Amino acid sequence: MRLPRILAPRVTASAHCDLPCGVYDPAQARIEAESVKMICEKYQSNTDPEFRTRAVIIKEQRAELVKHHLWVLWTDYFKPPHFEKYPNLHGLFNEATKLAGAGGVKGSLDPATADKLLAKIDEISKIFWETKKA
Repeated sequence: MRLPRILAPRVTASAHCDLPCGVYDPAQARIEAESVKMICEKYQSNTDPEFRTRAVIIKEQRAELVKHHLWVLWTDYFKPPHFEKYPNLHGLFNEATKLAGAGGVKGSLDPATADKLLAKIDEISKIFWETKKA
């Protein structure tokens, strides 16, 4: 079905992301992942059951935010040319979001698991900033 001419766009715009540059940044995911790691460390050093319960709840919320911020980068910022230039990018996002989920920090209170997540975010961040320079 063809749109009537009056409804057809008059100008076509092209961009490498959904909004003007500057609105996407892997730092948001990193900040939440650092919070997850600190919560894990605090959990390990405190035996109060009420504190530990609150820590787990907050850790789960922060881990969910990590996944959200990674998904936004994966689906809204990075485009096919990025994935062509960096063929490991899909894999990095898959591994990072899994590390933010039940198989990673949501299912663990080990700070070492949070370190693995932070390392994946750092790899994604490196590629992100390379694409910003291009």
